[in-house]
Amino acid sequence: MTAEPAILQDDDAAAESADGLRTCIASGRRRPKESMVRFVIGPDDRPVPDLEEKLPGRGLWLSAERHMVHTACAKNLFAKRARCRVEVDTELPARLTELLVKRCQRWLELARRAGQAVAGFDEVSRRLPGSPRGILLAAFDGAAGGREKLRRLAGERPVYSGLGAAELGFAFGRERVVHALVSAGGLCDGLERDMVRLGGMRAGDAAV
Repeated sequence: MTAEPAILQDDDAAAESADGLRTCIASGRRRPKESMVRFVIGPDDRPVPDLEEKLPGRGLWLSAERHMVHTACAKNLFAKRARCRVEVDTELPARLTELLVKRCQRWLELARRAGQAVAGFDEVSRRLPGSPRGILLAAFDGAAGGREKLRRLAGERPVYSGLGAAELGFAFGRERVVHALVSAGGLCDGLERDMVRLGGMRAGDAAV
């Protein structure tokens, strides 16, 4: 059976576009697309994560949760929903996680260059009063006491722990970074969405 034309709309797009929800092909739940990942079937008959949501083709949506991606691969739900031949990609969960890590690092690098991101507990603490709507990052492999102290200082600001200290450090040109603050704005919004999705993909990992 041949793949459907690239002009075909995303699954349920007409019904769901008004409220911004999409249906997860693994759970059947309708969720905000901000917490999901869109996939298309590539020329090699493998599912391709479309993190920018710009690739042509039929959109297949999955909740950004590791067990959901595993389920979709194990049961080849991509083929069932796309109604075409799809090669199961057992490395997809790891590959998706790696892509999200790189995207988060890129957002952080851009925010740092724009003067909208700082690293280090002392610098973060100093900047907090002037960034009431920013987000905080705490490396998942940093000291538990440091993460808790940062959360107490955060107030209503969200704190995300999807990146490790070396991964955070890479974005700041350092060997390790344990704490960071990103001021509100477009870069912060993009980073926050990808941090939410990365957190879902890494939930349950021993390191997190």
